[in-house]
Parts: sequence; C-alpha cells; structure tokens
Amino acid sequence: MTTGFLFADEMDLADQRVLLRLDINVPIKDGQVSDDTRIRRILPGLQALVAARAKIIILTHFGRPKGKVVAGLTVQPVADCMAKLLGQPVVVETDVIGAGGVAAMAALQSGDILMMENLRFYPEEEANDQGFAKKLAALGDVYVGDAFSCAHRAHASVDALPRLMPAAAGRSFAAELTALHAALAAPRRPLGAVVGGAKVSSKLALLENLVTKVDGLILGGGMANTFLLAQGIQIGASLAEPDMVDTARTIMAKADANGCRMILPTDLVVATAFAANAPHRVTDGSDIADHEMILDAGPQSVAAVTAFLGGCQTIVWNGPMGAFELKPFDAATNAVASAVARLTQDQQVMSVAGGGDTMAALANAGVNDHFSYVSAAGGAFLEWLEGKTLPGVDALQQR
Repeated sequence: MTTGFLFADEMDLADQRVLLRLDINVPIKDGQVSDDTRIRRILPGLQALVAARAKIIILTHFGRPKGKVVAGLTVQPVADCMAKLLGQPVVVETDVIGAGGVAAMAALQSGDILMMENLRFYPEEEANDQGFAKKLAALGDVYVGDAFSCAHRAHASVDALPRLMPAAAGRSFAAELTALHAALAAPRRPLGAVVGGAKVSSKLALLENLVTKVDGLILGGGMANTFLLAQGIQIGASLAEPDMVDTARTIMAKADANGCRMILPTDLVVATAFAANAPHRVTDGSDIADHEMILDAGPQSVAAVTAFLGGCQTIVWNGPMGAFELKPFDAATNAVASAVARLTQDQQVMSVAGGGDTMAALANAGVNDHFSYVSAAGGAFLEWLEGKTLPGVDALQQR
C-alpha cells in the first residue's frame, strides 16, 4: 500500500456522514443505464461503507451540462441502476446545496444512501469554487474519494472539498494508487513499457517521462511510424507525423542518455487499404511502396518484444501495437498482450495497463482480466504516467 494516504477501510465510519465522490458517468439509452460496468466496479467500496453503517451521500457528475440544469443529464437512471444492484433504495436529491439537501442529509439513517443530483448542473463545480465546496462540506463529516478517473480535474468536489475536511481514499481509488505506485514509483526491475497509439504529439509528455523511468520502451501503432521515419525508413502512405521527426530523434537521444532501450518494429505488416482482411505482406521496411501503409508489427518484432518483456519484473501498457480494430492487423497486439498475460498469471511480472484504446485492445485479445491491474481512468491514468501531479490525488494526501 502507498504511504501518505488515509484509506476509508482503515476508519470507523459508523454513524458518520460520508461524502462519497464517485465517477459513475455511465452510458444511458432510453432512460436506462446500458452498461453498468463502472457502477459494478465501485460497488465493493460502497457496500463496505453500508456494512460499516455510514450515512452515505454520493457526489458525482454526469455528462457535460456546462453549469446548467439539463433534464437528460439527471443522475436518476444511475441511482435506479445502483439501487437494483445493491438491493436497497438510492434516493436522489435535486436541491444539493439548498434546504432540500440539508433536510435529506438530516433524514439519513446509518447504512442509508443518498445521491446528490449532477454536480455539473452548478457552474461552481468545474470552476473549483471554494464557496461551493464549503457548502458541500457542511453536508458531511468525512470525505471519501473513490473517483480516480476524475483525479486529474481540479473541480470543487475533487480538489477543493477534500482539503476542507477529514479525507480518505475509497477502495477502488486505493487499488489504483497501489497499482500505479508499484508500476512507476517503486517498481521491481527491469521495468518495461509498451506504448502505442496514433500520434507522438498526443503522448509527447508520456514518452519524455517514461524514457527517464523505464529500462525498456516498446513503441507500436502510428507513433512508431514517426520514429521509423526519423531513422530514415520510407514508410509510404503510413500514418505518421513528419513534423515530429526531430522530436522523435530527441526522445531517442534522451532514452539513450538515461539507459532506456527503445524497441521499434524491425519487420512490418503493410497493406494498400485500411480495411479488415485487406491484402497484406510482411517486409523489413526496405521496400515499402508509396501506396502501402504499415498496419501492424511483424512476427520477428513480436518475438523480440516478448523476449524482452520475459526478462522484466514490471510492465506498464498504454495503447495498441497496430490497427487492432481490423483483423488480421490485431495480431501483434494480441500476441504481445497474451504473452504479458501469461507472465502475469505465472506470477513472473506485475502488469498495469490503462488509457485510451488499451482496454478495448486487451479485451479484443481476451486478456483484460489477466493483467495485475487494468485502469479505467483514461486521462488520469495518462497524466499519472506523464509524471504530473493530479489535483484529486494531492488533495487526499495527508499533511
């Protein structure tokens, strides 16, 4: 467990009014939750608070109403879904910081759950308004943050509020902190990272941070093409950022200076169309035609990558190795992901994955349940990997 944090599971919360910040921003179709994965993920922590006989007041946001009341963005369908999963009522209060909110809070019995209406109906929420945070703080005795996926946002219920009252990390937040701490802050080495995706520009800060932290950095996807271009390889019609070539060379030099081995594809799967089952061939990169595009790494590259990762003790994964959404150009992603999953299941490595298309890529490979930890946090996961201080994490640290 990471140090510097108080965890909700360590506290006696019986009869305490707990302001529980969750991220239950789930898809809605025809007025009902169409995918309850995110709700199910936080249920163990919520059920623990119910069992502890806390008086639970859920704070959350939903969609982007931009500080206005939008009927279609009410949290009511989320509360209904949660009530069904829990087998107990989850009442929604619309008058969050007014007399209605105060009365609803006062009526709570130990083990009850109250959900406040969409906090983003209030412009003060995204403005990180101190006055708004103080009004929220008046509703509770203890703050429990269990929304790591919002931790990169300096919003009132994430940043200002926990600084005003006793604050602790919830169960899923604690799991995320522990996994990320083990992956980058205090990893068992060698530490390898797999980074894929379309653009170098979108992951520049990530790459610049990782080459100072990891022992080996494996690049895939469109961003690898920019690095190949920087090495003088003609990549035809492949997705790349020619204006980032000098940046790619700088990152490679920085990696070399920090003793980080950069691993790029040495054989490539090319096709003339970005389409499933398009005619394709494997090349060493010396004869890519102007009308051909790189869509995946080849078998020699997969073998080299899996051999390197086999010698690692910690692996961080963000992004696919190729065009995983199109068969058979998901082959490299599937093969490397399966290798990491086997290493994890054999307890040879600690593996942490998350961000962007990563969950979809691992699900496509059938291994998202076989990594040590898969984060659903998206932007917060990426900013952590970039080495940034996350407001919602900093606010929970004990001072």
